[in-house]
Amino acid sequence: MTLFEPPRKARRPSLTPLIDVVFLLLVFFMLASRFGTEVMLPMPLAGSGGGAEAYSGPPRLVDITPGQTLLNGLGTEEAGLAAALAALMDGPGDTVILRGRDGASLQRVVSVADTLRAEGFTGLVLVE
Repeated sequence: MTLFEPPRKARRPSLTPLIDVVFLLLVFFMLASRFGTEVMLPMPLAGSGGGAEAYSGPPRLVDITPGQTLLNGLGTEEAGLAAALAALMDGPGDTVILRGRDGASLQRVVSVADTLRAEGFTGLVLVE
């Protein structure tokens, strides 16, 4: 550059890379967000406190395996589980302990819990 050259016109910065970054962030946040509604199961975990009542009455342990449902160690059909539990309970709010066993999927545990909840049982507790 010499002293007698005419001054150059200042270049404006290109906004194209900035716009590209904004669109990439928009796509990232759209893909990372959740659009579905989440379902919450009102089922406390055993030992979590929460003001749960003390366990009373005969044992009501429902073991859920991939192929069958056991009530206190005895095989029980899922359709007859509510009737078998009703014989052991004073009311539908009594504690029923659900336990997934032998690789039972979470969906199977949730379906048994939904079946019992549909029958009016409200004191379901999940243990490991």
